[in-house]
Amino acid sequence: MAQDNQEKVIVIDFGGQYNQLVARRVREANVYCEIYSYRTPLDQIKAMNPKGIILTGGPNSVYEEGAASAPKELFEMGIPVLGLCYGAQLMMHVLGGKVEKAPEREYGKTEILVDNTASEVFRNVPDKSIVWMSHNDYITAIADGFVVDAHTVNCPYAAVENAEKKLYAFQYHPEVLHSEYGREMLKNFVHNVCGCAGTWRMDDFAENTVKALREKIGDGKVLLALSGGVDSSVAAGLLAKAVGKNLTCVFVDHGLLRKDEGDEVEAVFGPSGQFDLNFIRVNAQERYYKKLAGVTEPEQKRKIIGEEFIRVFEEEAKKIGAVDYLAQGTIYPDVVESGLGGESATIKSHHNVGGLPEFVDFKEIVEPLRDLFKDEVRKVGLHLGIPEKLVFRQPFPGPGLGIRIIGEVTAEKVKIVQDADAIYREEIDNAGLNKTIGQYFAALTNMRSVGVMGDERTYDYAIALRAVNTVDFMTADAAEIPFEVLKKVTNRIVNEVDHVNRVFYDITSKPPGTIEME
Repeated sequence: MAQDNQEKVIVIDFGGQYNQLVARRVREANVYCEIYSYRTPLDQIKAMNPKGIILTGGPNSVYEEGAASAPKELFEMGIPVLGLCYGAQLMMHVLGGKVEKAPEREYGKTEILVDNTASEVFRNVPDKSIVWMSHNDYITAIADGFVVDAHTVNCPYAAVENAEKKLYAFQYHPEVLHSEYGREMLKNFVHNVCGCAGTWRMDDFAENTVKALREKIGDGKVLLALSGGVDSSVAAGLLAKAVGKNLTCVFVDHGLLRKDEGDEVEAVFGPSGQFDLNFIRVNAQERYYKKLAGVTEPEQKRKIIGEEFIRVFEEEAKKIGAVDYLAQGTIYPDVVESGLGGESATIKSHHNVGGLPEFVDFKEIVEPLRDLFKDEVRKVGLHLGIPEKLVFRQPFPGPGLGIRIIGEVTAEKVKIVQDADAIYREEIDNAGLNKTIGQYFAALTNMRSVGVMGDERTYDYAIALRAVNTVDFMTADAAEIPFEVLKKVTNRIVNEVDHVNRVFYDITSKPPGTIEME
């Protein structure tokens, strides 16, 4: 819940794949940041009173007919603007510079040489460093009033500025970790150019959110969708602090959880657990399996799981009595990936965002974590005193194993992936890798193949193992698990799990893949 009076930098999204990373890096500089589509009216942007504006990258060419653009007035409001990649080209194109197709495409790590060492955005940045390039077009002539800040061998205008008008443009992507001093450059922009004090903190967020929830909800009754994961647990902590016993936490066991997880969640949050919450467990396994029978399309599965999720809550609300609010642990990546808030194409529907049915029988939905990234949620959790073990628990998607089973979901397939996943997680723990890998799980592919076990021919499923390292869950690289560990996991799965005769290891990064399978 952003506060209206706090300093804010706006990221205007032109469809770039790194848009959330830009916002994430600004927040790391202790400045609050939100993402909006380039289609957002200029009056609306002005009304937000931003301290600065950052234009993201994008997949198009600025000189093409119908390309995403921005009005010239955006650069004449007196608000500092930083253009990145497409945003840099757009700034030049709109203000009278020239952008053309590059004779040589630049992609990947590139050495940048700083020409203007007095520039505010290059303060404490070496004369030479590595940045991440990804462009087919480049700037061939800069607009009047601009000077060159930096160049590369193939890009004469890698960075330019008009300091008087507080307009800056980088052809590269400072937001990605491959840009060695990218964080410093973005911090310089928001602090030195925009004049932000950098006072936004997670503990302030927690206290402000509790206060805002208390004012909003008053004596109203709240139902919280509690999965036992970090997002819903932190949401529960904030709401419990705000409204106390007016909060009822409902845990829906949809039969798509990890092995024994339903019992583990109840042990933590139930009557004998450490949290003073009203806790209800709903065993809805058969209900979900029936609804998912014969469904293979990933988005349809998500929609079904999301709708059934709400229906269960409506039923529980009627049993409890009058309930005013439904609370959910929606976080910012859920919102943007579902096509809300930015311009980037919808990647997937999240069960608690885009997957909601049109009719929901509550006064309003409350999402106290809607503005936060995953690591920010964890910081709030620690501030609230939630146990570290729970705060750093392995992430688990709302649709659960429904999106870790490719194709139709059945009770038999759920048991297969539960058993395989339990073995995988156990061996990762045994190898001491559980604290070094960002996220890891087993998924069931829809592929069946011939194998041999005990001198007999088999025709069974293949399990896919996934393990990634990530900071913000918006980009991720495959984790390098020792071969001996993978071999042990494979041997155990094919020998201990029925109907599995092959194991694959997925080394796809995000992008182009996603962390989950569907």
